Amino acid sequence: MDMGLQNKTALITGSTKGIGKAIARVMAGEGVNVIINGRKAADVDAIAAEIKADYPNTNPQGAPFDIADPEQQAAMFKAFPSVDILVNNMGIFQPMDYQDITDDVWERFFRVNVLSGNALAKFYLPKMLDQDFGRIIFIASEEAVMPSGEMPQYSMTKTMNLSLAKSLSKLTKGTHVTVNTVMPGPTKTEGVAKMIEEMYGQSDLPKEEWGTAFVKEHRPLSMIQRLIDPEEIGRFVTFVASPYSNGFSGEALRMEGGLVPTLY
Repeated sequence: MDMGLQNKTALITGSTKGIGKAIARVMAGEGVNVIINGRKAADVDAIAAEIKADYPNTNPQGAPFDIADPEQQAAMFKAFPSVDILVNNMGIFQPMDYQDITDDVWERFFRVNVLSGNALAKFYLPKMLDQDFGRIIFIASEEAVMPSGEMPQYSMTKTMNLSLAKSLSKLTKGTHVTVNTVMPGPTKTEGVAKMIEEMYGQSDLPKEEWGTAFVKEHRPLSMIQRLIDPEEIGRFVTFVASPYSNGFSGEALRMEGGLVPTLY
């Protein structure tokens, strides 16, 4: 299906791996000129080159900036003064016992998972409003609405993403600019794979069964009973970024495999 995104420009933060990379690849397949972001220039250049090889009719570019650093934010804004689509995907997570979470950790998660995306939205939203088209999409988590208790410092920031997106959507009233949040469930990313290895690496369970075991033991309410593939998230986010999704604004859109048991 043609999503009507040919020649649009999309900045996807944290897109050298995992969900961000999957979003970038799916969007490039729809003719979007993607901007790959990450802290390491070599990783950024490698993914941009990979996408260019696979989708030669697009113009992927690299943005090797740490967007949690205000100075590097400013450098990125200078390099990329406007975009049609902003996907605030970059974030950190870590299972932690509540009593072990120091104020410095709380502040770090808030700075990385909330303030960095807010800074980008604040910069790009006025330009989207001027051109009367734009998409801002925050990548949150089911942890935003159903905290597991395993990483409260992370869950807190994902709930903030929902609130921020809702607030920003109020500024787009009557325009073709939308602000939404997508909430993936447990997804087969490099970070999740590492976490699961730490959980099951010393067990007798075969490696190919670790993901399913994690979902059954730690996310038993999941209807699909498996980890989600990053490309599945990429396809959904691409639809939300497309002109066909004008009916979504200020929404917290679930793609968590039926994990959240409530109707709303």
